[in-house]
Amino acid sequence: MTNKFRTPGYHPLRKLNVIRSGLYIAVVTDISVAYKVILSIPVLGVSFFFRQWVDFSLILLAMGLMLISELFNSALEVLCDFVEPQRNEQIRIVKDIAAASAGLSILVWAVILILESIRLLQLR
Repeated sequence: MTNKFRTPGYHPLRKLNVIRSGLYIAVVTDISVAYKVILSIPVLGVSFFFRQWVDFSLILLAMGLMLISELFNSALEVLCDFVEPQRNEQIRIVKDIAAASAGLSILVWAVILILESIRLLQLR
């Protein structure tokens, strides 16, 4: 195994471009990622505006958890479809488990977003 830090041509700042590219692809091609980002940003902005730092941190953490699990779920589905384009019971199980993990993170995200939205509306 090679050491990627000693490999000629490796540049850590290129990782930022890869991250941006992957996030862009996920938001543009997967509507489930896009609408969750669109719903989270205004609540995040309001909590930042009112300087509710604990609320801001909690919303940011929930949003990050949800995005990470959605991105892993999307990547796993694409990989499964690439490896086995035909219907396969084992692939279906893998996809269902990945979807369940994404679903749980979405549930946590939704509860936090709703509770924090109610709390922020009461501050007005």
